[in-house]
Amino acid sequence: MKSFIHEGFCPIRDIIVRINSKWAMLIMTTLHANGTLRFNEIQKTIGDISHRMLTVTLRTLEDDGMIERNIYAEVPPRVEYALTEKGESFIPIVEQLVAWALAHAEK
Repeated sequence: MKSFIHEGFCPIRDIIVRINSKWAMLIMTTLHANGTLRFNEIQKTIGDISHRMLTVTLRTLEDDGMIERNIYAEVPPRVEYALTEKGESFIPIVEQLVAWALAHAEK
């Protein structure tokens, strides 16, 4: 019998923890569809995400290397978010999950 007891690296558990948030894949999809966006633009495209939750999720995605944050020394400061190469490589997987969900939505 194959064991799935968590001992160190577990690819299934580790990826689920990263994308388990309600918002992570939605933020990544938004950045993929629209390109580089500012904080308020991301919030407007999603609509029902709180300021705090967007901040927390963006920080987590940045820590994981999925998005990058660029700060411009302007008055007022301008901060933009974009998918990294790693983040872009995850988009086809998200699209496959969406396709599967659509195919099985009625069931």
